[in-house]
Amino acid sequence: MHVPDGFINAPISVAAGVAAAGAVAVSLRGARRELGGSPVGLVGAERTAPLAGLVAAFIFAVQMLNFPVAAGTSGHLLGGALAAILVGPYTGVLCIAVVLLMQGVLFADGGLTALGVNITVMGVVTVVVAYGLFRLLVTVLPRGRRSVTAASFVAALVSVPAAAGAFTLIYSVGGTTDVPIGKVLTAMVGVHVLIGIGEAVITMLTVGAVLAVRPDLVYGARGLSAPLKLRIGGELVDAEPVAAPAATGVSPRKVWLTGLAIPLVLAGVVSFYASASPDGLEKVAADKGIDKNVEEHAAADSPLADYGVKDVSNARISGGLAGVIGVGATVVVGSGVFLVVRRRRPAADEATRVPESV
Repeated sequence: MHVPDGFINAPISVAAGVAAAGAVAVSLRGARRELGGSPVGLVGAERTAPLAGLVAAFIFAVQMLNFPVAAGTSGHLLGGALAAILVGPYTGVLCIAVVLLMQGVLFADGGLTALGVNITVMGVVTVVVAYGLFRLLVTVLPRGRRSVTAASFVAALVSVPAAAGAFTLIYSVGGTTDVPIGKVLTAMVGVHVLIGIGEAVITMLTVGAVLAVRPDLVYGARGLSAPLKLRIGGELVDAEPVAAPAATGVSPRKVWLTGLAIPLVLAGVVSFYASASPDGLEKVAADKGIDKNVEEHAAADSPLADYGVKDVSNARISGGLAGVIGVGATVVVGSGVFLVVRRRRPAADEATRVPESV
């Protein structure tokens, strides 16, 4: 659902850019707590920072794997639900923003003038809808891993047509072509419900896999176990929470190496077998005439444009190298952002720090 340049007019693109910048600014502040950078961070939050860069890289890689959803149409992961459940909603918005930035600048995927629209639709809307629904479901469902995976499936499924609806709303206000919005909404939501099923399956399987080896690394699963009760003075009270140990003995290093190897293989090898059919937005745009005023991407001359390495004639090698470079760049940029966010201490915290004795 990468919106290209020319779909949305300049005033609405600017407004969406301002909204996206505001969302990123809020997320930078909120992500400090999720990444363990705050003195009052959640139990286990210090483990989230190393995972966040890998989550961004994984989403980048899986977005290269278009899967068929209907005749002549494909879809790919949006990733907002997955990122929010694994590393938290604020960090999730940042993950998607990093992915979209890498795709737009390096691979000419998603317009640069439409970057604000893409972050708003694919990042903010998917995260807000998915995580809100996820928290609601895990609250009413029985506590346990099955509830987490089931809730992740439903949240991811709903987030994709919600994003399609958000795009249609933006297009109804700032679209550059005169098309019947009702027909666009029906087509967009219809095809993205099908894409949402694929998104839901990928999200559920990924969350379930991480839960199986290191449940303490899943942000959305924190606090789901029933608190230990102690009898004090004849009354039952909750015991103080303690850090949850890793359920399996899998070391952080193995988790990190495996988490890096998987997106490298997906982007470098498996992506060659992805569907070549246009994705949901591209198909609807072509059918309904939305793409009449599409503009050439500003980074069309990039050596990695269209997910291929310039001057490498072998399509398999060219696409694989581009994917590996993209994963590497996303890990480096994403991890750098998350490390800075985690270590940054607000002025209020600095003012209250007790000076060390000399």
